[in-house]
Amino acid sequence: MFRAVADVLRQIGGAIATLVTAPFRAVGRLFGGASSSARGGRARSSGPAARRVPP
Repeated sequence: MFRAVADVLRQIGGAIATLVTAPFRAVGRLFGGASSSARGGRARSSGPAARRVPP
């Protein structure tokens, strides 16, 4: 029962997140590659190798 309620709330949250982020994605497309370069930079800096501190 609780799992079904949680699934419904998760779907509603996903829909709200899509509605909130859609205008920002549209603005990012207007400015060209600015949003894609930021996304690529973040993807490169994630992961366990990026967190290692050199000796």
